[in-house]
Amino acid sequence: MEPVTTETASAPKAGDVLELTIGEVVHGGWCVSRQDDTGWVLFVRHALPGERVRAIVTQATARFARADAIEILLPSADRVPPPCQYAAPGACGGCDWQHASLPAQREFKAGVIRQQLSRIAGIDRDVTVQAIDGDEGGLGWRTVVTFAIDRNGVAGLRRHRSHEVVEIDQCLIAHPLVTEAHVTGVRWPAIQSVEVAVAPAIGERGALLAGKAAVLSGLPEVAADTVQLAAPSGKRIPVRGRGYLTQRAAGRDWRVSLGGFWQVHPGAADLLAAVVLAALEPRPGEVALDLYCGAGLFAGLLAEAVGPEGAVIAAEQDPAAVRDARHNLREWPWARVHRGDVAQVLRRTGLRDASVAVLDPPRTGVAGPVIDALCGRGEFATEASGGAGLRRLAYVSCDPATLARDLRLLLDGGWQLAELRGYDAFPMTHHVECVATLTRG
Repeated sequence: MEPVTTETASAPKAGDVLELTIGEVVHGGWCVSRQDDTGWVLFVRHALPGERVRAIVTQATARFARADAIEILLPSADRVPPPCQYAAPGACGGCDWQHASLPAQREFKAGVIRQQLSRIAGIDRDVTVQAIDGDEGGLGWRTVVTFAIDRNGVAGLRRHRSHEVVEIDQCLIAHPLVTEAHVTGVRWPAIQSVEVAVAPAIGERGALLAGKAAVLSGLPEVAADTVQLAAPSGKRIPVRGRGYLTQRAAGRDWRVSLGGFWQVHPGAADLLAAVVLAALEPRPGEVALDLYCGAGLFAGLLAEAVGPEGAVIAAEQDPAAVRDARHNLREWPWARVHRGDVAQVLRRTGLRDASVAVLDPPRTGVAGPVIDALCGRGEFATEASGGAGLRRLAYVSCDPATLARDLRLLLDGGWQLAELRGYDAFPMTHHVECVATLTRG
């Protein structure tokens, strides 16, 4: 197909092949191509800044279009051959940057963090993204993989921005223990997905199947120590094992239920535990908050630091995570886990005595009322319920956009950004982990 030239063409439509010059990287794993003469903005995958490419339009709106680079006419010096055959236009959508060197990937991610801080928060700050120790190649790190199952029972991964399943034999960013579960290459009748999670330090493997209980007898054997079925009703049906994995971080073991949150990079939990403790500088006898506490990793470290004369207030909404956290924190009776919406927990407990807090929210970021509580405004403006005593915050985020939004609100509420670090906890993808340290002015 001959490329369409921007000088003569009307607005792009799906299927058009365009010859484009590629600009900067933006959030989401895209590069931007801006057509000054027509005003078009195209978001292009499988390209790199500075390249000249032929790209096929995959989606077009009145304001912008999305495209995949299908031929590289002038390659970037940062381009490398993708190690995975499925990291290609029209194939698996799990990886965004396999065609870029790892140093370039980390610079792209740092640039995106800077963009989001500037655009959303009005913060101009230099940021670097550091590699995590033991991850020199960027492959074999992902300890949780959800395999989608198509209507024919074939296991694979989804195409980018699609529900269509791409059959694969192996995911190269998956940890070897995930691959050894042997989910691919067999048929999964009446199953919607198979999530495999592993605990590399212990060598355990778990599988969470989504489907109806009636299909259990006809399923292939999955190589896992513990297996559960997630029924359409939401009920978990034990198939084999105890229903949780034992993860190891900060020199301790932590129980994490199947389907529960734990850092997917093997080195991330240890690293973030050390970074958060250094950011908060907890002191014996202080009251610490762990908001969105998950299985209780940060709460346990804070409990050890503040000692029996202090206290830890942890909040988490997911029932399974609450059970895990209470189990994991049982040796520190001065650490209490509250189940419920974080803002509601803060309304009940108040923040008057708290000195430090860590926030590790989902990708959607921190709820507005929680930020109000940390800033001591709105319904939390009274001395009894507000956070006037807080001196340091550590905000752990996997989304630069929501992090920037929340930082702006916290800065407007009297906090100051003392430090911001980025970590490449998701190599080959556009995702990046950040830790922001905030102090009172």
